[in-house]
Amino acid sequence: MMTPLVLGLVCGIGAFIIGIAVMTAIQRSSAKSKAKTIIEEAQKEADMLMQEKLLKAREEELHIKAEADKAANQRMAKVQQNEARLKQREIQLNQQQGDIARKRNENETFKANLDAQAAVLESQRVELDKLTRTAQDTLEHISGLSAEEAKEKLIDSLRDEAKTAAQSYINDIMDEAKLTANKEAKRIVVQSIQRVATETAIENSVTVFHIDSDEIKGRIIGREGRNIRALEAATGIEIIVDDTPEAIVLSGFDPVRREIARLALHQLVADGRIHPARIEEVVSKVRHQIEEEIIETGKRTAIDLGIHGLHPDLIRLVGKMKYRSSYGQNLLQHSRETANLCAIMASELGLNPKKARRAGLLHDIGKVPDEEPELPHALLGMKLAEKYKEKPEICNAIGAHHDEIEQQSLLAPIVQVCDAISGARPGARREIVEAYIKRLNDLEQLALSYPGVIKTYAIQAGRELRVIVGADKIDDAETEKLSAEIAKRIQTGMTYPGQVKITVIRETRSVSFAK
Repeated sequence: MMTPLVLGLVCGIGAFIIGIAVMTAIQRSSAKSKAKTIIEEAQKEADMLMQEKLLKAREEELHIKAEADKAANQRMAKVQQNEARLKQREIQLNQQQGDIARKRNENETFKANLDAQAAVLESQRVELDKLTRTAQDTLEHISGLSAEEAKEKLIDSLRDEAKTAAQSYINDIMDEAKLTANKEAKRIVVQSIQRVATETAIENSVTVFHIDSDEIKGRIIGREGRNIRALEAATGIEIIVDDTPEAIVLSGFDPVRREIARLALHQLVADGRIHPARIEEVVSKVRHQIEEEIIETGKRTAIDLGIHGLHPDLIRLVGKMKYRSSYGQNLLQHSRETANLCAIMASELGLNPKKARRAGLLHDIGKVPDEEPELPHALLGMKLAEKYKEKPEICNAIGAHHDEIEQQSLLAPIVQVCDAISGARPGARREIVEAYIKRLNDLEQLALSYPGVIKTYAIQAGRELRVIVGADKIDDAETEKLSAEIAKRIQTGMTYPGQVKITVIRETRSVSFAK
């Protein structure tokens, strides 16, 4: 019984070993098959990569070749263009050489002709010299004088005859001029005056502002006089509110300030809001309006007189003349009259009337400068005209109309004479007013010369001088000292009637805005 069992066991073990061997063989066969498959796939992939690389290399090779061909074609085209240009240039040079050669031949032919003509002329000149010498010898033999002696006698005779005729002509002209010069000069001057009819405007120092009712006077004065004080401080004009019905008097020597005060009062009364802040605002606006009106007046004056091309600053100075006077005569009116007289007189004398009118209008611009340098107004006006590129003869006429410099053109005496004609007419000027205005102006300028002084106003016909100083520049103690110094200078350096009250005002303001 053991033998079949052992035999079966042995058989089972043998079958198991055989199964394992068979499985191992099968696995080996499968592994080899898979390895072969992997190797074949790798080979195929390598072949595909190789082909792709070759294709890319070929594409790059074709691209490089195309770029090289393109560059070569471009270079070839440039070379062909250069060759064509060179050929064209060569043709042009050949044509130029041909032209030069042809012109050279023409010049040589012309030179040969000139040489031939010169030879003929030379032979004719030699023949003429021979004939001239023969004729001269014949004349010398007949007259018994040499050629030089005959020439000298003829020249002496002609010179004496010319001197006699010229002297006689000069004497006749001088006699005629002496007889007619005085008469002709009077005729020109009288005719010039008759052709200019200008009204005389006498400036004064008072403007009357009319109001509808006396109730407005109280509003203008304000509580404890604060409104009228603010208006006087802002304009520099004395406001006189008295018992005169429906009228307020504005007193001041400066016409510009009076006009600013009048217009400001008009706007304040029309608006109804009268208080210090509003007063300062309105005065500032009116001052700007007056400046615009000055420019417009200058432009209108230049247009009326037919004067073109004036510098804007000169136009502004002409406009400022409206608010200035010279010995009581309105300066703008005087300048317009002088310009018209100059044009008429220049026309009578055969000169340019436009230049004369221009010089006449500008001759007194030195009286209205923005600054007050220590120069006569004629020289200052000349410097202003030179600064704004006026012509030299016009500048000289401005500077020489009071003989401060030498007259260099005929315009200068014309302007001088016409200025005298305009100013010397009966009633044209009033020296008292001019002296009064000059004294008030000197008062203000004296106070302005001190450091720390902001504004100065001469009011009450020069009996009071108000001086406004900066609160940050002068303290209270220094204001008293400043008032005393100004009073001392006025006493020692000026002539004035009565007494002058000096009021120094120092105020501090604090302004804030509620938003």
